[in-house]
Amino acid sequence: MADLENEVEVPHFFLCPISLEIMKDPVTLSTGITYDRVNIENWLFSRKNNVCPVTKQVVVDIEPTPNHTLRRLIQSWCTLNASSGVERFPTPRPPISKTEIIKLLKDLNSPNHQMKSLTRLKSIVLESEKNKRLMESVGAADYLSTIISTVNSEITSSSRDEALHILYHIKLPPTGLKTLGKTEGFVDALTRIMQRPSSYEARAYAVMLLKSMFEVAKPMQVTSLNVNFFMQLVNILVDQISVKATKATLKLLISVCPWGRNRTKAVEAGVVRVLIDALLDCSEKRVTELISMVLVQVCQAADGRVELLKHRGGLAVVSGMVFGVSPVVSERAVRILYSVAMFLGSGRVLQEMIELGVVEKLVLALQVDCGRKMKEKAREILKVHSRVWKKFHCVNYDLI
Repeated sequence: MADLENEVEVPHFFLCPISLEIMKDPVTLSTGITYDRVNIENWLFSRKNNVCPVTKQVVVDIEPTPNHTLRRLIQSWCTLNASSGVERFPTPRPPISKTEIIKLLKDLNSPNHQMKSLTRLKSIVLESEKNKRLMESVGAADYLSTIISTVNSEITSSSRDEALHILYHIKLPPTGLKTLGKTEGFVDALTRIMQRPSSYEARAYAVMLLKSMFEVAKPMQVTSLNVNFFMQLVNILVDQISVKATKATLKLLISVCPWGRNRTKAVEAGVVRVLIDALLDCSEKRVTELISMVLVQVCQAADGRVELLKHRGGLAVVSGMVFGVSPVVSERAVRILYSVAMFLGSGRVLQEMIELGVVEKLVLALQVDCGRKMKEKAREILKVHSRVWKKFHCVNYDLI
């Protein structure tokens, strides 16, 4: 088409200001500027801009108005210039509108139409970024969260799963996620979904949505979690639903475990044992980094340190993390060892540290180029237990 445009004079107002090509589906923004639909939707939704490319004004209505008059003019011009090789563009299919989405959302209240509406909404949300923003703008999250949270015989597990699938793919912004977190019973509803062993996909979406919610949640919401919540997270790690679900679960634990009471609940749910077992078979660097961060947090709790030592491979696995995966993991492993050595540094534990080569690695940390905090932790551990370890001639105390 570019060569044809050089041969045939194209009216300038037929050209999209973004692509500078003839528009196939011209639409006009609230700013009064007309663009080809595919280009302006890519600008607004995929690139997440909120201003008009030409005027730089904020776009207040994300649903552009089809410019039918201009489209017909372009199609007529193409027909008149067919002899020059210009092809007439077909009339585009009407896009999804807010009105159609609102009707589908209202149909969710009818048991007879619920599943059909959910199926249609699912296809809409997966079609484009623009549809996601349209669904967000008409309050779809409220309708969907109600279906997920409501406990009655008229709403099936399949309906809840579909509603969750749609809600996750809307990709709500922080404000929408905060509102979800405040919705009464919603976290409990997602916890119930995680509890269903047969529904792997729904469990994955539940934990991924929870991860996004708690990344922006207020402390009051985070500290009100119960032990069952943590038990379901542990079960997802055990079941290894998917790498994506595992990473989301670990990130969720990182978000909620800075609070002491949550660390205690996580330990009570068995997270330490499961994480150590996971590290024994883990080959992915990013997953190991996430696990190491969760262990740092839970080992700040007394029960967490005890559980680490109860595991037959606990200290060995942590020792293997030092200089074994990445600088980030090494630093976190030393922090875990610091928690254990400072609070549970009994003779048996200190002996095991020598046998596992932990002491040698702590000395090495003082000699090699690693982080300042890692060196400080290593030096402090060696100083505190110097009386025990110097008997084994494994430490050059001129380095301390």
